[in-house]
Amino acid sequence: MAKTAIIIGSTGLTGYHLLRKLISSDVYDKVICFVRNRSKLSHPKLIQHIVDFNKPESYQDLIEGNDMFCCLGTTIKKAGSQEAFERVDLHYPIQFAKAAVIKGVKQFSIISSIGANPQSNNFYLRTKGRCEESLRTLSFQSTSIFRPSLLIGNRKEFRLGEKIGEYIMRGLSIFLIGKLKKYRPIKSKDVADAMFQIAQKNTVGFHVYESNEIAEMI
Repeated sequence: MAKTAIIIGSTGLTGYHLLRKLISSDVYDKVICFVRNRSKLSHPKLIQHIVDFNKPESYQDLIEGNDMFCCLGTTIKKAGSQEAFERVDLHYPIQFAKAAVIKGVKQFSIISSIGANPQSNNFYLRTKGRCEESLRTLSFQSTSIFRPSLLIGNRKEFRLGEKIGEYIMRGLSIFLIGKLKKYRPIKSKDVADAMFQIAQKNTVGFHVYESNEIAEMI
């Protein structure tokens, strides 16, 4: 039986690949996308809802479907402040997730980060960990947390720090073996493919997939 997918963060590095994966798949006959601005992408399966992410009441009644995918994410530098970053990487995902539970969505999949920990001294990792912690309390049939290492792909905006880090990590990858394997950089497209694959397994419970486990799925 065909399903309906819901995606937020579809204009980002990984979300871009996942949206196209969902649309091209025979598994889903409808793909609902929540965005701030209308995308140029057009497809018979695709339904775009332009909403105010700061106002859950603007989208709660529009949520319908089986599987929700969250690819929202920014940086403190791009967001402009820790408060703004927290809004995008913590509050928005949880607001959508809570609304999805109420509307009967069965599965929730989200991109987190390697090292996510609600007790971390690092603000970025602590915020990601807090998001995971909040999701654990919600009653989805299945919650899947994906913790990629450095994401590789062509971003719309140029991030010098990430590009430098990418070149360094690519060179070091050969030495990252055993327990260190999860720190190898990973392609954003591979993360999108893994999110899609796991959603088709109809798992039950709360699951965390580290970067090396994601890479092994492809």
